[in-house]
Amino acid sequence: MSGRPSSVVGIERLAEFPERIDVRSPAEYALDHVPGAASHPVLDDAERARVGTLHKQDSAFAARKAGAALVAKNIAAMLESAFASRPREWQPLVYCWRGGKRSGALTHVLNEIGWKAVQLEGGYKAYRRHVIDELARLPQAYSYRVICGVTGSGKSRLLQALAAAGAQVLDLEALARHRGSLLGDLPDASQPSQKGFESALCAELAALDPTRPVYIESESKKVGEIRVPQNLIEAMWQSPCVRVESTLAQRLALLRAEYAHFIADPEALHGKLAHLTPLRGAAATARWRALTAAGEWDALVEDLLVEHYDPVYLRSIKANYPRFESAAAVALDGIAPADFAAVAARIVAAGAG
Repeated sequence: MSGRPSSVVGIERLAEFPERIDVRSPAEYALDHVPGAASHPVLDDAERARVGTLHKQDSAFAARKAGAALVAKNIAAMLESAFASRPREWQPLVYCWRGGKRSGALTHVLNEIGWKAVQLEGGYKAYRRHVIDELARLPQAYSYRVICGVTGSGKSRLLQALAAAGAQVLDLEALARHRGSLLGDLPDASQPSQKGFESALCAELAALDPTRPVYIESESKKVGEIRVPQNLIEAMWQSPCVRVESTLAQRLALLRAEYAHFIADPEALHGKLAHLTPLRGAAATARWRALTAAGEWDALVEDLLVEHYDPVYLRSIKANYPRFESAAAVALDGIAPADFAAVAARIVAAGAG
């Protein structure tokens, strides 16, 4: 039998508590948190820094006294606002950094009121160890089908269509909030932290069915600034592939739609393309700038594809995915949602790969 108090639970019981409260500071929460957890800090960033300074410059007793007053004030505010309408049966899981005083204070108050709150033993640190352990184990538990295709062939849209068709999909670019290339920053979202990505990836992997194939897009070791776990990359490298084929006209239309924000901000595009000067030379960079200035977007994209993206992608895919050459090929009739849905249906029906 466990020696834990009834109000303390281990990480193995995390799934039993879908309502989760993170009482750490907003900055800690923003870096990473347990999936589904709501941020209700008992000390905000400034308050936490103030208590820490008091601990260093005065004494632990002075810091605890000041901290307790702040925690009490903040818990009172939660009870009068965020928690005011919670039902009698509410059973949240509460955690802080190490399962100590911050989460213990809120758990105690909630239970004294009559709710059935529990505290996560070991706090976020225990959760983080759990994520690391799971990411060492889970990637090998599944059979992958890797969606391959040159830039602009619609790999991400096909993944979305496969998910809509009922297939299992692991979308690394969606988790990393990046399209996976030099120009892949999303205009309306920044990338998560590495820890945040790993938490999201762990949750996605844990929800998959190991008896069914998992469709995933071919990626390099990094998606933007995010590193993909090496054991997942290695599993992908050894997996069967599905090759998406599309015409140049289809690729240009798709890329024009997906990168429209650069048409509105050509200087941002120039800044990105400047990074290719050491690789492609100043003449190529100048040519791309001239095409941008003239509004020749299709000519620009075609030049980028032919001179840079296609050669780089094909070298990488052939070097890292030995089953690419024998991959089942699927051709797009167009880039409308119905076209991707039709291809996805064919892939699912055929069990391609």
